[in-house]
Amino acid sequence: KGIGVLYVKTGVPFQPYIVGGGQERGQRGGTENVANIVAFGRAAELALNHLDDENTRVRALRDKLENGIFKAIKGSVRNGGCEPRLPNTTNIGFDGVEAEAALLLLDREGICASSGSACTTGSIEPSHVLAAMNVPLSRSKGSLRFSLGIENTEEDVDRLLEKLPPIIERLRDASPEALGQAGEPLVAAY
Repeated sequence: KGIGVLYVKTGVPFQPYIVGGGQERGQRGGTENVANIVAFGRAAELALNHLDDENTRVRALRDKLENGIFKAIKGSVRNGGCEPRLPNTTNIGFDGVEAEAALLLLDREGICASSGSACTTGSIEPSHVLAAMNVPLSRSKGSLRFSLGIENTEEDVDRLLEKLPPIIERLRDASPEALGQAGEPLVAAY
């Protein structure tokens, strides 16, 4: 048996997935896994106790990654500007680059990234989120999403900053659209 939590706000219609006895006010049938419930509660307490420190650490990694990219790769743009955002995620557009090609080359280096949200991984369509933010289609096609987590280190960010610039340069050299393009790193809010 596994364990999970589903929070349903009072008044929101909800149909149980597991039907049967009257457990949980008729919302779930069957015997609960008490040991896992206790363990889940303790894990949630521990995570909450370290949440602020971990968010601060991961935010510093994200900022180091962004600053390193903007310094090393001209024509790189943070999609969404500096609005309040998650501490672990950044989405950067690279002019003159196709995201899927960059992802293949990053994958060869053992680096994970995506061209959209986790729920659209594998989709070849431009990100609906970037479209809703009015990011130009040309930039959306060259946008990469980097997500950091509890297991990431400064060494991981340094490795990405070592591998990414030559990948972007290689792809731009192969792209006729990018020939002759130069300029300072950009930060754009749409």
